[in-house]
Amino acid sequence: MHVVIMAGGKGTRLRPYTTALPKPLMPIGDSHAILEIVLRQLAARGFTDVTLAINHLGSLIRAFVGDGSRFGLRVDYVEERVPLSTIGPLFGIRDRLPEHFLVMNGDVLTDLDYADLLHTHVCSGAPLTVATCRRTVHVDFGVLAVDDGRIVRFSEKPSLDYQVSMGVYALSSRTIAAYPEGLAFGFDQLMLDLLDRGELPASYDFTGYWLDIGRPEDYDEANRRFEALKPTLLPNLVPEPV
Repeated sequence: MHVVIMAGGKGTRLRPYTTALPKPLMPIGDSHAILEIVLRQLAARGFTDVTLAINHLGSLIRAFVGDGSRFGLRVDYVEERVPLSTIGPLFGIRDRLPEHFLVMNGDVLTDLDYADLLHTHVCSGAPLTVATCRRTVHVDFGVLAVDDGRIVRFSEKPSLDYQVSMGVYALSSRTIAAYPEGLAFGFDQLMLDLLDRGELPASYDFTGYWLDIGRPEDYDEANRRFEALKPTLLPNLVPEPV
């Protein structure tokens, strides 16, 4: 029950908030950092080991989380000397990881059952299982389909439905075995590699609460709704320290 949390980004879309704090330590509500909520959720779901990939203001994350014992977890760290994107940090810590594990962004608020995602991945035999959520995008313009200079289809302000990645996924160690250490490599590149090879990732469809805190408006929404969502997002019962 191991998870790698990507917590090294600069959070540029959340500036000026992230000038002094790394995004995973941004407070939600009166007294909880985003990362604290995630760690407590993982512990409540039976996870025991966490690796934090840090870079930007990483010393603050180390000071806040420590060895993880106060969350009922064992926490270690990998520090990026250069940015390695969302998958690259895994290549240098393969000897620390079990056969199957989770990878997630450090700025996600959700009531996803992390343990069930990992269990489903193990049973599927897929190289990668992506937690997905449906999102609707409203287009504020008339949308045209053009063929050879002629308009062949028109939709006035359509709504488009997409199944999107939640920034939480389960991986098998064999999936990343061939990539060299130190390679900057993103989730998007891994997806395209797997599709090109015909090794199709699995989708773990989720219908609960999910918010990616990437923009100031997302952060404001999280704070507005946190008190109502707190019983769901922040379990009261956390296992004893391991």
